[in-house]
Amino acid sequence: MFSYYTSIILLSWMALGVLCILIRENGRISRADKRLLYATYALIAVSALAEWCGVQLDGRADAPRWLIKLVKCVDYILTPMAGGALVIQIRVNNRWQKALMAILGLNTAFQLISVFTGWMVVIDGENHYVHGPLYGVYMLVCLAIIAIVVVQFILYGRSYRRQNRWSLYAIIALVVIGIAIQEGLPRGHRVSYIAMTIGAALMFIHYTEFSQLATDDFVSEQRIALDTDPLTGLRSRYAYSRALKRYDAKGALPEDLAAFTVDINGMKEANDTLGHDAGDELICGAARCIERAFSAGRFYRTGGDEFVVLATDMNRIRADVALNRLRREADKWRGEKGQGLKLAAGYALAADSPGLTSEKLVHEADLKMYEAKAEYYRKTGLDRRRPLS
Repeated sequence: MFSYYTSIILLSWMALGVLCILIRENGRISRADKRLLYATYALIAVSALAEWCGVQLDGRADAPRWLIKLVKCVDYILTPMAGGALVIQIRVNNRWQKALMAILGLNTAFQLISVFTGWMVVIDGENHYVHGPLYGVYMLVCLAIIAIVVVQFILYGRSYRRQNRWSLYAIIALVVIGIAIQEGLPRGHRVSYIAMTIGAALMFIHYTEFSQLATDDFVSEQRIALDTDPLTGLRSRYAYSRALKRYDAKGALPEDLAAFTVDINGMKEANDTLGHDAGDELICGAARCIERAFSAGRFYRTGGDEFVVLATDMNRIRADVALNRLRREADKWRGEKGQGLKLAAGYALAADSPGLTSEKLVHEADLKMYEAKAEYYRKTGLDRRRPLS
């Protein structure tokens, strides 16, 4: 029949096996990270096996003394490594990590020497093992590793949002308390490996959950980048195309929807005479004028100097007011090189042409805008197609 401790260790091994299956099934974890997690869980499992063997051999008259010493040596080497592995897997490469590796290496050498010197383990006449005269050195090693693990987790936690750090700190507190209970209380309180196993499981949950949050944040940032025109800060051509699809997916356009199209007059002249920086300044100036002219709506830069505004709660009176406000804003604008801003604009109301798609509504606005543009060039006598000499 299994002893209570054997049952605990068996359940810990099974839990570590389940974790390995979960890792294998998780397609978001890289192969390198999977290998590191597998190695961590294998180390915890082998360390638990070494401690279990030491418990089973303790006091057995038929057990060779050298075997008990060897098992305890493996236990004292692997237990600190198992604790350190929990922090090694988070890949915080700094001087603390180097110190951790150095301490683990020195402890391994110390334990191997202790097999022959009796520094760590002394076997009495009844084959019971007791702590040797330098067992305190091992305790200092454990305390140093615990301190480094805590520091590393605090540093690692800074990469998460503030509200997501406490769960990480709680996990490491659970593991540390489990180890402290075993080392600080009588020998019967062997809970360090169940604490490590629970900690490893919770770390996996934390890793997958907050890695997904980080991925979601990255996707949101990329979507914002796609939706935003980098020059003007208005919505992009990509966002404009998605907006039209959303309107058409709903069926009939809202009756109070209006599409405005805006284009800069004299853009070629500005680029040819003052340079493309001046042209970019005109484009940004037009964007700011559009934002100030329309109290509501969505503003898109759909091409080089072409803009579209989709606004609801519109009728003909409000649309005319918005266009007049846009002209006044453009008349007030001046560039750094003294250039002015002349805009051609037109609009179309969904209420005037029921059944139009959003794209056709914008096309109707375009026709009005080109009429305004043609009127501008007719009045000024400029020919926008003629190259400047």
